[in-house]
Amino acid sequence: MSSPRARTSTSSLHDVMERRDPNVAIFDSPGKGRGLKATKEFWAGDVIFSEPSLAAVVFDSLAERICHSCFRRQEKLQKCSQCKFAHYCDRTCQRAGWAEHKQECGAIKAYGKAPNENIRLVARLMWRLDKEGSVVSDMQLITVEELEDHVADMQEDEIKELKVDIHNFLDYWPRNSKQHTIDDISHIFGVINCNGFTVSDQRGLQAVGVGLFPNLCMVNHNCWPNCTVILNHGNQSAVNTMFHSQRRIELRSLGKIAEGEELTVAYVDFLNLSEERRRLLKTQYFFDCQCDYCKNGTKDDLKLAGREVDGVKPSEQQVKEATDYCFQKLETMDKARLDGDYHQVVKICRDVIDRTEPVLADTHIYLLRMWSTLSEVQAYLQYFNDAAEYSRKMVEGYMKLYHPNNAALGMAAMRAGVNHWQAGLIEVGHGMVCKAYAILLVTHGPTHPITKDLEVKPRFSQHQTFTKLKAVLSPHLV
Repeated sequence: MSSPRARTSTSSLHDVMERRDPNVAIFDSPGKGRGLKATKEFWAGDVIFSEPSLAAVVFDSLAERICHSCFRRQEKLQKCSQCKFAHYCDRTCQRAGWAEHKQECGAIKAYGKAPNENIRLVARLMWRLDKEGSVVSDMQLITVEELEDHVADMQEDEIKELKVDIHNFLDYWPRNSKQHTIDDISHIFGVINCNGFTVSDQRGLQAVGVGLFPNLCMVNHNCWPNCTVILNHGNQSAVNTMFHSQRRIELRSLGKIAEGEELTVAYVDFLNLSEERRRLLKTQYFFDCQCDYCKNGTKDDLKLAGREVDGVKPSEQQVKEATDYCFQKLETMDKARLDGDYHQVVKICRDVIDRTEPVLADTHIYLLRMWSTLSEVQAYLQYFNDAAEYSRKMVEGYMKLYHPNNAALGMAAMRAGVNHWQAGLIEVGHGMVCKAYAILLVTHGPTHPITKDLEVKPRFSQHQTFTKLKAVLSPHLV
């Protein structure tokens, strides 16, 4: 997602916007260009607008494990008999995805293989726009042509990658499809690069693909936003293909929003230091963040703080040495995790925690990374007491840093609750799950699959609820 800059003026789209969505209006946001503001008051958990993807594709690395229609993870998927690339849950999903896959199927067969995810997404977008025109629904607020591509702002290595993708795209694009200029193709690639939004699986636990949601592109960034974006894929068990696979996002309010207030979301994780957030935003989205949290470095002191015990703090040198040691070990830990060497991950985390926990505060972002990783891996290895302890510490740290209705905090509390239940600490686990439920009701809404899993219904005992959550989380712990 990016800080969008349209090629048309604010006034040229204003009437269209007013007609299509009474909840929001386009306005000139000081220092940001165009943005969206609320035209009425909203409260925590309100859906401000929802939007289906114009097009979306599964990541290359997950092409055989994720349904290409509903984006559900399945053990056994049915392969498209023609191109041998696309995979589906069943015939229902295959029929639901055929409109997107029809031309892609023939192109893959003719090309001899499936191109990378960027090329596949650009092709799907162009086929749809060629067939349906620039505006494909009454709810669409902006066209792809009007989104800024930032191609002129790309670095030399990015331009080289773009040229390679365009070259491969031209080889892949069928000659019997409408032909486009290099500039038009380049524009679509640029739009995807800075506006593509990560698509999760049906429960929102893992990123499995990328899609384009043009209305969302109009919402500007703030490191401490008043809205959040969640994917809600609709009724995955519906027989009617119309409702089976929707891949829609919902823009939800995190708290009270006054009429006329700008709507904002966070493009990067607030857990990063302000300098790192600014670097990421500049690199990926081509703008300098001027929010108060970046300008003032708000909470940066907590993120690199030393541990205070009985009024005594460690020296700056001790904190620096512990911080540097943590940072050095993060890369080694991440590599061991990617290699599946989980016992080595545990060894590295324990070593770092033993050496730095007496020095670093429970809000120190590198120590939080270690606690988070160790709790997940220990849960996977079924050392539940350790998993419970470190996930509890992680949640306590998150609560001091994140917005109280942050989705990451809600998911962390849910994991911690399950870990405590597995360790036999039922009451503590139940309390954490209740906390998670309160947060996710705001960020995900009552109908989202993950919130439904947290719902404690009269016919379910606590044991049944936690067993269900365990089954949901287990494939995603590592």
